[in-house]
Amino acid sequence: MTVSLSLVLILGVAVLAALKMRSVTLGAAVVAALFGFYVAGTDAAPTVNELVTALADAVRDIGT
Repeated sequence: MTVSLSLVLILGVAVLAALKMRSVTLGAAVVAALFGFYVAGTDAAPTVNELVTALADAVRDIGT
């Protein structure tokens, strides 16, 4: 899915920027990444994916 790849890239850049500006500690970034991996492996993953897709569709529709 294109939205997932774009979202992953944007979030990755955001985390790197936060680390570069030292607004987030390395420990907090690791915890956030681990949380994401754990959520992806639960029954909540499809719900989270649907929510992100719906939000992305809503944002896209605002511009048209």
